[in-house]
Amino acid sequence: MHLPLAGRVAVVTGASRGIGEQIAYELAKRGAKVMITFTSDSSQKLADDLIARVAGLKNGSAAASVKADLRLLESPQIIVDATLAAFSTSQIHILVNNAGVELVKPGLEVTPDDFASIFDINVRGAYFMTQAAARCLGAHGRIINLSSLAGRHGFEGFSLYCASKAALEGMTRVWAAELGPQGHTVNAVAPGPVESDMLDKIPEELKNWQRDRTPMEKRFGRTDDIAQIVGWLAEESSRWITGQTLSATGGHAMY
Repeated sequence: MHLPLAGRVAVVTGASRGIGEQIAYELAKRGAKVMITFTSDSSQKLADDLIARVAGLKNGSAAASVKADLRLLESPQIIVDATLAAFSTSQIHILVNNAGVELVKPGLEVTPDDFASIFDINVRGAYFMTQAAARCLGAHGRIINLSSLAGRHGFEGFSLYCASKAALEGMTRVWAAELGPQGHTVNAVAPGPVESDMLDKIPEELKNWQRDRTPMEKRFGRTDDIAQIVGWLAEESSRWITGQTLSATGGHAMY
């Protein structure tokens, strides 16, 4: 059994559903011990179900969960402390900043509260989660941020979401520069539309336009398409890739 992440400890934020759930499961399939974070009480059962699926792998991996709202400044340290305790370790090796929210609203109608609701989790939450994990990052650490096609495109009604993902990519490059001397890599993965709960909130016209402009099979992405990319970035074999944003869009965006 090929387990390239055996002995590695990972944190995946927003991992009770969608892309985050599939990423957490993929890391466990590769041998990692994975901390699943979620925000609402309604997600507890989803997290428990994922933990049971990981246990069923019987490959030496493991999973645990912690409820923490990344809009709260104390949450990153709560997540780190829970991870170290759950797996009886002093180090985290992989962080996947997946938690994120979106808002569809014309720019002229955006309020300061709207701004905070998006940036506090998509940018500030990821930033301080990275900071907290970096303080106990084990050798050859891997930090992977989930950006979006929207980070480099201007979609009408998505000013806050697009801006937050652009900020996340800028943050990715600076963390790569600062953590590189210690042997750690920091990268971003930018999916296009992916079949998930979040996709259901996107206007049909925009979704269909994106799908029809996707060269690869003219389809939406699947959560496993993204999880495979993240899984590779978490491995040692990705060691010479850092500070990059990988377009995970089936060719919709080529950069």
